[in-house]
Amino acid sequence: MLEKNGIEFAGLLSVSQDIASRTISAVDVTTALIERIEQIEPSIGAFASLCVDEALAAAAQADREIAQGLHRGPLHGIPIALKDLIATRGHVTASGMTLFADRRPDEDATAVARLRLAGAVVIGKTKTTEAATLAHHPNIPAPRNPWSREHCSGFSSSGSGAAVAAGLCFAALGSDTGGSIRIPSAMNGVTGLKPSWGRVSRHGVFPLAEYFDVIGPMARNAADLAAVLGVIAGPDRRDPTAAAIPVPDYLGHIDEGISGIAIGIDFDAWETCCDNQIFAVIKEAAEVLADLGALVRPVSMPEFDQTKILPLILAGAAEAHRATYPEMREFYGPGLSAMLDHAAKLKAADFSASLNYANALRGRLATLFTGIDLLLAPVLTGPVPLAGVLEAALPGEAPMDLLRFNPPFSVSGQPTITLCGGADKDGLPIGFQLAARPFEEALLLRAGHAFQQATTWHVRHPSPR
Repeated sequence: MLEKNGIEFAGLLSVSQDIASRTISAVDVTTALIERIEQIEPSIGAFASLCVDEALAAAAQADREIAQGLHRGPLHGIPIALKDLIATRGHVTASGMTLFADRRPDEDATAVARLRLAGAVVIGKTKTTEAATLAHHPNIPAPRNPWSREHCSGFSSSGSGAAVAAGLCFAALGSDTGGSIRIPSAMNGVTGLKPSWGRVSRHGVFPLAEYFDVIGPMARNAADLAAVLGVIAGPDRRDPTAAAIPVPDYLGHIDEGISGIAIGIDFDAWETCCDNQIFAVIKEAAEVLADLGALVRPVSMPEFDQTKILPLILAGAAEAHRATYPEMREFYGPGLSAMLDHAAKLKAADFSASLNYANALRGRLATLFTGIDLLLAPVLTGPVPLAGVLEAALPGEAPMDLLRFNPPFSVSGQPTITLCGGADKDGLPIGFQLAARPFEEALLLRAGHAFQQATTWHVRHPSPR
């Protein structure tokens, strides 16, 4: 049984079991997190806004329903945070932009509506970089990494990663266009799932580049991710890109292990491109997975030039801001303005070449996965950087090099899970990712769960300061 004091770093499912058995109330759990947010949030700055009154009311309703024998599932009574580009009825959803500081949607995004139906307690909206790009708006302080306030918390689901890592919520939703779930998951030492393109409805989500954008969960561990994904995934009549295929029982298959699963790893590429600390963690992760029965095989990752898909992202961003830019340029930060100005200079041939390149890469990755089930890859090529260093280098090679192994799986629409596999010399987390074929999230979650059953990196947490 969990106690109210110290509950902040417990897993979602363990808290859920105690709420369901009424050994602790959802109100007590929510109150404990609100008190922790009051204590820790000033030094972290993970939240754009809080939903305190509504959260306590939802928790009280969950307690009443459970007392009456109505249990809605593993998210019932669980405090969850939402990236602040996911529409939340009646609450400011600013997408990290000062332009939208007063925007209050009339309805929930589909993912939020499904969380509420499952009994989840929305505790707040987490900060994001401006419109989910690589830089926070200069008037909105970036979240700080709970492991070290001097280090970066990631792009662009930075607030979600920091909030989960700091014990301010049990899970959070993020979005990912080119690494925005994976990067903050790795930097903050949490577990994150980038679903397949089309696995989760994007209705009510402010876009960056819709042909890459996905919504996914960030949490303590793979089993907790499975619980959240099982609720938010599935077709949606309001989003025609949400795949009309059944949602597996992710939790029901979580313990099936990975014996006989073929995992590819490009040792030469990872060693050449990565800092020694990163490569050491990847090698150790491969050894752990092999000990669990996986068949680790050497493969060659297709070459990838990030600059060749940039027109697709720029064109997507231009479409998202067509109604407000450049007419309202004064509300835009320099990073987003530069992107949109660059987009205005694109020609049709640039977009066509980018689309052709993306399609070719998608084909090469599909061919690679005819011989393997999963691919083990870095999230970052180096340790977590100091806060502001990458932003100051934009645009430039350094930020793109650090993040280079994220966009390929956005282009291909493949799902990935980010796991913590070690720590650098300064004690900050080092993450890695496993990628699977489209819509094979169940296998990713099984692999992540197996790895976490054999290791303890995911149960480490930063000390409060």
